[in-house]
Amino acid sequence: MNDTLVKVEGVSKKFCRSLKKSLWYGMQDLGREITGQRHGGDGDLRPDEFWAVKDVSFELKRGECLGLVGHNGAGKTTLLKMLNGLVKPDAGQIQMRGRIGAIIALGAGFNPILTGRENIYVNASILGLSTLEINKKIDEIIDFAEIEDYIDMPVQSYSSGMSVRLGFAIATTIKTDVLILDEVLAVGDENFQAKCFKKIGELLTDSAVILVSHQAHHIKKNCDAAMLLERGHCVTHGIPDAVLKEYKLRGNKNPHQPLSILGENVSSACLSNVTEFLSTGACLEFDLRLDLIKDIECDQAYLNIVDTAGIVHAQSHLDCLKKRYFAGQNICRLAVGSLYLSAGQYSGNFVMYGAGGKETIAHLRHSLSFSFDGPSNLGPVYYPLAVAKEL
Repeated sequence: MNDTLVKVEGVSKKFCRSLKKSLWYGMQDLGREITGQRHGGDGDLRPDEFWAVKDVSFELKRGECLGLVGHNGAGKTTLLKMLNGLVKPDAGQIQMRGRIGAIIALGAGFNPILTGRENIYVNASILGLSTLEINKKIDEIIDFAEIEDYIDMPVQSYSSGMSVRLGFAIATTIKTDVLILDEVLAVGDENFQAKCFKKIGELLTDSAVILVSHQAHHIKKNCDAAMLLERGHCVTHGIPDAVLKEYKLRGNKNPHQPLSILGENVSSACLSNVTEFLSTGACLEFDLRLDLIKDIECDQAYLNIVDTAGIVHAQSHLDCLKKRYFAGQNICRLAVGSLYLSAGQYSGNFVMYGAGGKETIAHLRHSLSFSFDGPSNLGPVYYPLAVAKEL
């Protein structure tokens, strides 16, 4: 019996940087498909096009878990969307066997005006279950998601964490042959993450899992193999330790650049006055400054401490920031710790949400940096909930 559930052969996908040209190329591709030609043309890049994924191949058997790693923009999510049938490849072939469950983006596949319960029926129906089968499973799904008090509320009122809980519960409680998970569990709390990975371990007896994560311990603990993508190309594919080592080496050669994404009511935001040199057990202190156009309410805030390869080593839920902020300048002095990291250079990815966790107030990547003078042989230690407080 052939137990290969996923077979990817020379898959490539290109996108266009220009919206107008993208629409025109889309019409050209549609015309080619109508005449029986391959979607995406002859494989050559047209003006303003680039390869998001280029010539990627792998196989995945039942009981195996593949970890995908790579910096933002490496092509991981594009590859997952092709595997799930959301995007057509421009070259190569994808063969998938059995029922496929996927969580590729927060809240993806949910109708925001329907309740959580109604969305369970919709999503489970798409996976091929009858109403009778869903009725037998729905209590188990709700129980796993731990959102009983909110299950009959519209999904648009859910926080990002609640949406992930519900999406993961649907995808794993209903038996699937292939489970695809993008970097979505990072917003969950520590206990729910542990619960999810325990569930993934149970599923691996009958399923194949593809997991995207920037957190090295997730890849090492759960995956049989890993693949490193860089600019759409497969750099290396093999045992997780070797792939993660290469990932870190390439990160050291190509350090991340700062990036800021601000909400429409935020004129500027930054992290400043950072403690630049830390040692074992110390707290990372910094100022958060928000310049607001009008009043906002913060619903969620996180700080992930990452190394030069982008691997998360500590995560902090900044619950002390969950409050109302008024138009004008707002400054908060924060402390996160105590930290126990190996020696090296680190930076912080800060995210702040409003409106039930759906509206981005500020997303500041690599907006603070510091050196840590810890043990050189400590390895990739991860602290999922570093304590945070406002000073």
